Order: sequence, then C-alpha cells, then structure tokens
Amino acid sequence: MLSMTATINGWQCSGFHSKQYARMPEISLTSRGFLKVGTLDSKTPTTAGLNSSALPYVGDYGYASRNMNRGGIHVVSPDISSPSPGFAVGFLEAFDDEYDGVIIDPNKLPPSANAFASALRAALSKWKLKGRKGIWLKILSEQVDLVPIAIKEGFQYHHAEPGYVMLTYWIPDYPCMLPTSPSHQIGVGGFVINDKKEVLAVKEKCPCSCSNVWKMPTGYINKSEDIFCGAMREVKEETGVDTSFLKMVAFRHAHMLAFDKSDILFVCMLRPLSYEIAIDEKEIQAAMWMPLDEFVGQPFYEEDHMSRKVIDACVAAYEDRYSGFTAHELTSKLDGQSSLLYYDCSSGA
Repeated sequence: MLSMTATINGWQCSGFHSKQYARMPEISLTSRGFLKVGTLDSKTPTTAGLNSSALPYVGDYGYASRNMNRGGIHVVSPDISSPSPGFAVGFLEAFDDEYDGVIIDPNKLPPSANAFASALRAALSKWKLKGRKGIWLKILSEQVDLVPIAIKEGFQYHHAEPGYVMLTYWIPDYPCMLPTSPSHQIGVGGFVINDKKEVLAVKEKCPCSCSNVWKMPTGYINKSEDIFCGAMREVKEETGVDTSFLKMVAFRHAHMLAFDKSDILFVCMLRPLSYEIAIDEKEIQAAMWMPLDEFVGQPFYEEDHMSRKVIDACVAAYEDRYSGFTAHELTSKLDGQSSLLYYDCSSGA
C-alpha cells in the first residue's frame, strides 16, 4: 500500500491508498456538490463513502455524474494531448428545456479540445439514457476550434450570428422535430403622403430593376424592432422626414430570394410630421415630394402589377376607402408578454 497526495488541475486529492491496478475511476466530492471522476495510470484511488458502481460508465472517458441543481454533467477525463500523464477536467453545464431537450451553457464549455470531446460524449450518453430529444449547443467565437469536434460527434449546423455558431443534435430515431434555422427576412416600406397629395419618393442607389424608379422608402427591420417602427426609422434615415404610424396597408410574401430565404415586405401608411428632406447619400440617390398622379403614372407601376396594387391600396387608405390594419398592444397568456396585434377594427371587433 502506498500513501499519496496529488493535485490535479487545481483539485487536491490526499489520503489515498492505492495498489498496482490498471486504469480505474477516481471519485471525490467537490466544494460545489459534484462528484469528481477520473482515472490515474496504475493506481486505484478511492474516497471513503463513495461507490463508483452507482455512477454511469461512459466508456474510455471515466464516469459522469449529474449536478442535481443545474442539470450539468461533470466529467474528469485524460488529456491525451498532454506530454505527461495527467487529467483535463471537462464540464458540460446544461439545462432542460420545455420539450424534453437540453440547452448546453456556452459559457461553461471546457477550454481543452480533449476535455470537451470527453465531456460531450459522456453527456450524450447520459441524455440518451434519460430519453432526451433535441440538444442545443452554442459555441462562441473564442472557442470555434470546438466546432469540428461537435460535428464529428453528430451535431448539425443550425444557424450562425456574430459571435457564435449554433449546433443541434437530435437523439430519437424518428425525424427531427427541432425548429429550422431562421427562414425569413422582414422588410418594411413607408408610404408617406401629405395634405397636398404629394408622395415622399426616393430613388435607390443600388443597380437593381427599380434603380431609376421613384418609389417609397423601404428597408429591413432591426432585431426586436416593431414593424411600424422599422418603417418610420427607414423613412427618417433615408429622407430625414419624421412620421407617425397610421395603419398597415398590405404585405407581400415571396420565396427563394436573398440566400434562398423567404421575404415578407410590410407596407405601412405614415403621416408626415416634418417636410424638409435631407437624404442619406450612402443609401439613395435622391428624394422629393412628388405629386401622386406623377408618382403613379411612372411606366414601372403600369407594368408591375404587384407594385401597382400596393400603391392603389395606399391611395385607397389615404382617401378613407380602405381600413387597413392598425396596431393594438395586447398581452398573451401564452407567454405573458405584451406585443402588437395588427387588425382591422373598423367593424367594431
């Protein structure tokens, strides 16, 4: 018997007695209430009061235990990239979602590639035994070298944003039921007409089919921005004109556009609050208040039936012949949050 004291990645283990056995699990309690598990070459460390047979075995990467408070998997595994025998501690902190799935905490991923691979395999084994379904793994930019490891373990790309890439893993043997990656981009147009029946018109700078056409200001909404707020912002950015929202007049839904995504364009009727134009030269060539008849009489609107129908609806709304959809702030019991519902309330509904 041999008495020993060892410090492994900052964890001190003392008072062990060991014999000359092959690689066996080392188990001890951490200060956070985890079971710490690992192996040592030619040693059989044990800690009084703990029985390794009660823990799930996960192959060459030792044993894994569940953090009962946070749903995490805590694994200690051999660091095979280390030039000398030792351990790399791998953590996977995770939370159950509402659909029997798991969301891995991206801020608690092991920094070592080998520790991450070990912890991921251990966690997947645990989640499969527990009947979990979809696994969500966000990997931040500073740990992008972990992406190929996750892909090798069977994860699929879901989507990417500045600062991270999202991966998913579907466990059941029936078709994946996880929601797909974002499939739409949302555009807005602001139809602004004054008391003189003049339309606020702009000419785009881009070399597209409507580059020489006078049209309403358009653009894309920002993240967490309401539709009508996006329309008002685009008008302000492109022309310098302040507006207020009246109603949503129409929307168009098209498919297989930019990057093969679908596109929804919402057209909003806006009232001008100012009239002086100050264009954004980075976005548009010119802007002006154009008489409605001249605006509608452009050849483009004679030939483009979709755009002409939109303009006709806007004019009808301006002349009170068409109600459109106004915005109403309501709270849903489904999520307890307040949001905007657009509908025609002219019928008294």
